[in-house]
Amino acid sequence: MDWKEQFILVTGGAGFIGSNLCEQLLTLGARVRCMDNLLTGRLENLEKCREFPTFEWMEGDICNPADCERALFGITGVSHQAALGSVPRSIEFPHRTHEINATGFLNMLHAAKMAGVRRFVYASSSSVYGDAVQLPKFEGEEGNPISPYAVTKKLNEQYAKVYADLHGMETIGLRYFNVFGPRQDPNGVYAAAIPRFLEKLRGNEAINVHGDGLQTRDFTYVKNAVQANVLSLSSENPEAFGLVYNVACGEAFSLLHVIEALKKGLASKGIHSDSEIVLGPERAGDVKHSLASIARIGELLNYQPVYTFQEGVDAYIESLC
Repeated sequence: MDWKEQFILVTGGAGFIGSNLCEQLLTLGARVRCMDNLLTGRLENLEKCREFPTFEWMEGDICNPADCERALFGITGVSHQAALGSVPRSIEFPHRTHEINATGFLNMLHAAKMAGVRRFVYASSSSVYGDAVQLPKFEGEEGNPISPYAVTKKLNEQYAKVYADLHGMETIGLRYFNVFGPRQDPNGVYAAAIPRFLEKLRGNEAINVHGDGLQTRDFTYVKNAVQANVLSLSSENPEAFGLVYNVACGEAFSLLHVIEALKKGLASKGIHSDSEIVLGPERAGDVKHSLASIARIGELLNYQPVYTFQEGVDAYIESLC
């Protein structure tokens, strides 16, 4: 693919994954339009992107169909990252989660169809596996959703499949497994685990862990998620469309292991921490163990993780120190 001929819309582009993706697409030579309503995204995430003359910023909301239509002018492909994340937040605010993640998604998908944009890549989530207990997680072996957030992501996948079948759209869904890395917000009640752990370790503050700390996750460095999006936007494999894919490393680690890995990484930079680990009650909507099979995405999209978990930890800490 000649990226210089591509004009990619990244929704939620001022967010954590979105801003990293925008930067990579610009580096490849693509034109990029970033649309974000700044509900959870931040303009400072786009500082490097603004250095490229091929970057466009648009403040807009996927819940507003007119904004969706306006954002698609001239666009050749969409990477839809906009969403209201967090399982706990979805339990507390199910209506707002549905409005953004389900209705907003459909607004963007339908606007792309009406604008004649065929390639539509979107962020799904490992949460769609719900109460399925088998490991690793294979696409097509999902359980029942156990949070409103999971329901919205499953609905995204169903809508995308319908639009692929009805309208010939080249949809690709990416089920992210616990992505971490630069620009991830460590603050707030809904902050992700690794940036929150790092902030506590650097400040020698107590680390609160939900449950016994032995729950496992397939932690995935953000550049792996970016790579999956780039491969999805550029794929010429007709068998790849209309499907969903796990985006992960294919390795699982407990939260206690992660904390120790972060301690060692910080120590290598001369930052030593004696933060206490405080175990608490399990969190509603959480799964105990998560591990992805990355066979399908490897076969159909030629994806292989560019960073292992430990390499991702090292790169993340390097970016902070």
